[in-house]
Amino acid sequence: MNPLQRTLIEKAGHDNGFEHVQIHEAAMVTLARHQARAVVSVPMGGGFNVIFQSALPALLPELHRTFEGAVVNVNSFIVDTVADLALLLRRAASLSQALPRQAAQDYQAEVARELAKLPAGVRGTEVERLVRQRVGQDRFRAAMLDYWGSSCALTNVSIPAVLRASHAKPWADCASGEERLDVFNGFLLCAHLDALFDRFLISFDEAGWMLVSSSISTEDGELLGLAQPLQLRWLAPEHATYLRYHRARFSGKSNLEIRSGK
Repeated sequence: MNPLQRTLIEKAGHDNGFEHVQIHEAAMVTLARHQARAVVSVPMGGGFNVIFQSALPALLPELHRTFEGAVVNVNSFIVDTVADLALLLRRAASLSQALPRQAAQDYQAEVARELAKLPAGVRGTEVERLVRQRVGQDRFRAAMLDYWGSSCALTNVSIPAVLRASHAKPWADCASGEERLDVFNGFLLCAHLDALFDRFLISFDEAGWMLVSSSISTEDGELLGLAQPLQLRWLAPEHATYLRYHRARFSGKSNLEIRSGK
């Protein structure tokens, strides 16, 4: 690895979420971000080899899905250019921030900071509950924006002002903070889809195809853009449990032809 290659790798890491150079060796650079490390080397044939080490079980499956053509083995990826390296590192950094364990840690740290600003004696009061709810909802939205790349999970619309973080298992029904903050407990949706999903008037099947309640008329469905087949951009195995909970409360199968080929 020559000095220019090393500089390019370190800059790609710094600019895309891996701010810390943890280990500096002759043949590789180890970049760090939260609970993830990226060990970058330069193969003889050119390009960049990246080996990820992470305490987050969902990180590698998500990277495999996004960068399928770059996968060498379970935790190793080959990319051709600095731009490709930047994309891979940026996605890994976003996921390391969004995935459940890190999101829960960030939530607890921020709640502690917010409560420290308040007068003594707020523990166990309605004030503390409201602080936890506000911080949790903000954290959940930030995690969903990171996970879905700041675009609607269904339509790919990328206007932040109209995007909402929608829980599949509602906040009040969750048994723990981990469930409430789990990035797989819901989807990033446009505001009108969020309102429908929140009220169980739309849901998604096991393959991610949208289901529309029969209580929505054909005319209203068409006006809302629900008549065409719509499918989630992707669906991870970790979504399944939360979606089953949501479908159990879903207000009936659609009378619209909304599934591909049906």
